[in-house]
Amino acid sequence: MAKGLISAVEGQLGLPGARSLQNLHPLVIHYPVAFLTGAVLLYFIAWAMHRESWAWTGLWLLGLGTLAAAVAVYTGLRADDGVMVAPPVREHILYYHKRYMLAAFTVSVVLSTWALIARPMPMRGRWAFLLLLLMLAGLITKGADYGGWMVYGYNAGGSLPQPIEFSQ
Repeated sequence: MAKGLISAVEGQLGLPGARSLQNLHPLVIHYPVAFLTGAVLLYFIAWAMHRESWAWTGLWLLGLGTLAAAVAVYTGLRADDGVMVAPPVREHILYYHKRYMLAAFTVSVVLSTWALIARPMPMRGRWAFLLLLLMLAGLITKGADYGGWMVYGYNAGGSLPQPIEFSQ
């Protein structure tokens, strides 16, 4: 099914680089990272400068990032078994990438729900909200580091002969 979707994406959208992908995850993962990181930045600027309009933009980015993260989580979980990496790479890198990103998604859902209820940014518990935003940024950074390590260090999803053995 993934190859069929990749072929459709390649053909319909004119994305020839998609031809070498094993799954759709690499095409969608950058959106939640950008949106959620941007939301963290805008919320802190809004708080520091007392600008509600910036908080509204932060809310939009947080919501879009959470929706994009749902797609990224779905495509990542669907791709999990098909990622061609050595078992030690799966155990030492993919496992942690998955855990950090699932935690980031969970925190983004909590923050989005909270921000939607107390639009655009909570007054009560604002420090907790801001701390959770920092935690979200940290989880994304750590999870993306594991993802990048897997892709660039071990050719996960690439076309080099597999498996490339794990080394620290």
